[in-house]
Amino acid sequence: MQGVDMKRRDESGGGATSGPLHLPVLVAEVLDLLRAPAGRVLSGWLVDATVGLGGHAEAILREFPGLRILGQDQDPEALALAAQRLQGAGDRVVLRRGRFSQLPDTLDELGIERPVAMLLDLGASSLQFDDAARGFSLQADGPLDMRMDPTRERTAADVVNTWDESDLADLFYYEGDERESRRIARAIVESRARAPFRRTLALAELVERTLRRGPRGASPGRIHPATRVFQALRRAVNEEGEELLAALGCAEERLAEGGRLLAISFHSGEDRCVKRYLAEGAREGRWDLLTRKPVRAGRDEVRANRRARSASLRAAARTRGEAAGGAA
Repeated sequence: MQGVDMKRRDESGGGATSGPLHLPVLVAEVLDLLRAPAGRVLSGWLVDATVGLGGHAEAILREFPGLRILGQDQDPEALALAAQRLQGAGDRVVLRRGRFSQLPDTLDELGIERPVAMLLDLGASSLQFDDAARGFSLQADGPLDMRMDPTRERTAADVVNTWDESDLADLFYYEGDERESRRIARAIVESRARAPFRRTLALAELVERTLRRGPRGASPGRIHPATRVFQALRRAVNEEGEELLAALGCAEERLAEGGRLLAISFHSGEDRCVKRYLAEGAREGRWDLLTRKPVRAGRDEVRANRRARSASLRAAARTRGEAAGGAA
């Protein structure tokens, strides 16, 4: 599906430019996996737990007239833009601000007992990456922040400047798949003793210099040498691993029988987490796997949207088995 024309900031954080702000990934595949078996009409509540700018929600509303959507997001800026995009849907859409771990409370508040589907679109959004003031981007200088939810207290600067060397090394290795994690952590600790890190490009340049001095030099690959470090910091700041487990648990506890869970991930660790959770649940009779292997974007979509190249979609349907926290 094409992006929606809205005003957006340029990468310097200055004036606005017009153009497609958001291209949701794997839209056709999401719609295919949501379609009910022949002879049944999909109706009820669908939870878009990361509504973002509303791209998936817009397509779902158009395709399934019997669905209503609870769109939740922890980013107030994204939520405001989603409200603009979806305003024509009227009472078919309810938007709420919150993290995955707060989703059960939102469902209770709205009296939504058994949603028929839940969609998780994990990781950071185009809006967050493209605004240098948010601190996610390697392309323009900004504060070392990386909070999706601006009410969180801990920023990326707090992690970089206060965690000890071994914790930083573990973070970069396990959450960023960075093989040179120990050397990078050592360089950060040595540098911050002279001056704390406050800006994104200062950290990115240190990582790049550190890797260039190594035995193999900086990687000649397509990604920036600091990409994995930034990914790990973002995941730590936003507690993405813990929040994902909370979302999976909520889906297992709250989905209707036959309700479908769809999870789009952009990080190998996230995909492994979803895969293992659903595989274990399938062995114990709680989930019926709809995808044995991750669904990936086709060549045309990747050509139109580079961020789709790392997207992996997994799906499963809730069965009668016992939920992790009690009866189904």
